[in-house]
Amino acid sequence: MKELVEFIAKEIASYPEEVRVTEEEEDGRIILRLEVAPDDKGKVIGRQGRVAESIRVLLRVAAVKQGARATLDIV
Repeated sequence: MKELVEFIAKEIASYPEEVRVTEEEEDGRIILRLEVAPDDKGKVIGRQGRVAESIRVLLRVAAVKQGARATLDIV
C-alpha cells in the first residue's frame, strides 16, 4: 500500500524526489503519512480535496483486498 501511494504522488508531483511516505501501525490500522514539497501540496490535495480523496479511496480498496484498514495523512 505504501508503494501505491508513493507511485501516485510521484506521478502528480513536480518534485517527485521530495515525496516521502511513512507507514505506521496503530490500533490495528495502518496509517500512511505522505510528505511532499510545499509547491506540490496543492497538486496532491487538488481542488476541494478531490485528488486527496481519490488517493484515499484507492488506498482503502487496496487495504480491504489485504484484509486491513488504512488511512492517509498528508503533511
